[in-house]
Amino acid sequence: MPLTTDSLVSTKLRPSQVRPNLVARPRLTQRLEREPNRKLTLIAAPAGFGKTTLLVEWLEDRAVDEGSVAWLSLDEGDDDPARFLSYLVAALQTIEKRIGESVLSSLHTPGSPPAVGVLTGTLLNELADFPGNLAIVLDDYHLIDSDHVHGMVTFFLDRLPSNVHLVIASRIDPPLPLARLRA
Repeated sequence: MPLTTDSLVSTKLRPSQVRPNLVARPRLTQRLEREPNRKLTLIAAPAGFGKTTLLVEWLEDRAVDEGSVAWLSLDEGDDDPARFLSYLVAALQTIEKRIGESVLSSLHTPGSPPAVGVLTGTLLNELADFPGNLAIVLDDYHLIDSDHVHGMVTFFLDRLPSNVHLVIASRIDPPLPLARLRA
C-alpha cells in the first residue's frame, strides 16, 4: 500500500540540527559545492565519521542564491520503490509544493499504478522545468538494498537535468555506475 502524504514522517525530510562547538571543516564544505557538469557527489565513509554533520554544515554555509536543497534521510523501509519515490517527491515538495503532484497521485491511485520508471521520468521532466538550481541530498543511502531503487537512482542520474545535483551520503559505495560517472 503506497504512503499517503499524511503518513510520511516529516523528520526524514529535514537534516538534524548541528550541535554547538563542532569543528568547522571549510575545506570539505567547499568541496561539496557543485562543479559544472557534475551530477553526483558521493560522501562514503564508515559510521561516525561525520557525513551527516558535514552535509548539515554545508547547508548552513550555502548562500541563498546557490539554489535550493531537498533533504531525505533514508531508512530500511525505503527499499520499496513506491515508498522511496513518495519520500523523494515529499522532499522536493519542501522546496516547491507542485513538484511531483502527478507522480504522487499516480502512486496513490487504486489499482496498478504506472511503472516506477515512468513516474521517475515524469519527475525528471518537472525538475528540468524548475527555475533555479536544486540539490537533492540522500542521507544514509547504505540502508537501501533494493535493486529496483538502485535502478531508479541510476535512471535518475543518467537523465538528471543540468540544474539538479544529487548528493549521496553512505557508509559504502552504492551499486551505482560510479566508474562511468567518474569518467
